[in-house]
Amino acid sequence: MKVASISTLVLALIPCLLVGCTSHREEHHEEAHKITATNPQAQQVTITEQYVCQIHSQNHIEVKALERGYLEKIPIREGQTVKAGDSLFTIIPVLYQTKLDAEKAKAKLAQLKYNNTIKLFQKKVVSENEVQLLEAELMEAKAKVQQAQAELNFTNVKAPYDGIVDRILHQQGSLVDEGEILTTLSDNSLMWVYFNVPEARYLDYRESLKQRKDDLKVRLMLANGREFPVQGKIGAIEADFNNETGNIAFRADFPNPDYLLRHGQTGTVLINRVINDAVVIPQRSTFEILQKQYVYVVDKDNVAHQREITVQHELEDIYVIKQGVGLKDKIVLEGVRQIRDGSKVEFEDVKPSEVVADMKFHAE
Repeated sequence: MKVASISTLVLALIPCLLVGCTSHREEHHEEAHKITATNPQAQQVTITEQYVCQIHSQNHIEVKALERGYLEKIPIREGQTVKAGDSLFTIIPVLYQTKLDAEKAKAKLAQLKYNNTIKLFQKKVVSENEVQLLEAELMEAKAKVQQAQAELNFTNVKAPYDGIVDRILHQQGSLVDEGEILTTLSDNSLMWVYFNVPEARYLDYRESLKQRKDDLKVRLMLANGREFPVQGKIGAIEADFNNETGNIAFRADFPNPDYLLRHGQTGTVLINRVINDAVVIPQRSTFEILQKQYVYVVDKDNVAHQREITVQHELEDIYVIKQGVGLKDKIVLEGVRQIRDGSKVEFEDVKPSEVVADMKFHAE
């Protein structure tokens, strides 16, 4: 009798348990299928474009020997900062000094002959042609003196501008030939930063020049991930496009007051560009199929349709859309993975402004 009562009680409780489980499953199912929708929004966005760059000194030359000879003096050190006119190298000038002295002696002799001929001409002893002949000889002698002096000056190699000395390639006493490289000299007060820009972006830049009153500000990210503290500006654009890459080289000029930048460095140029009335959508409203981006667009009958979009720019939480959806389209925001193309959906409508305000705190 007791056994039958227990069995009857268990059978009576089973429907209740099943109902409770089903009810809990349905609530969970409804929660999982909660769908929200919103509209794309038009707003001003700032795009940061990045370009790999190479950094060059505004003046970077090879310092070469102008004459053949032995290095007599090297009054500089590697890495030293020098001023324009400072002596960098001195080549033993014995032969050039001897030649200069000889040419000076010839010029002095020519001067004496000319002076005596002038006196004789004044006494009408010689003709005017004789005076002109000796005057020409004197001019030739003076020219040779200047030439010998220039050759002597070539033995003292001087800095043509303020700069930093690179590695010294020859030691004191070395025999160097004419044209042989002794070191390099870099003027790092202003750095030229070169980077390649696609043709489409070049055209956008030229168009923006008509509207922008001030110079485009350019930032520089260094190899250690830190930003260079001084901003630059576009200094030049090369004349020709590279037919193989479709790019054109830009040059940004960066003042380098602390000489942090050096010739040959690399980095990344950062350029901010403002886009007005850009169509943006949250990234979490999209999904990818075969490397293409899609959203679900809900029509007036509440039917969701899969639609391909073209992303123009990707920011932290949003996509800037080039084509695919407009401001009047209703797109699925939450629950993208729970629906299928062509299915009818019930959704909660969320204002675009609320979505943007809450964007950094939600992600599917």
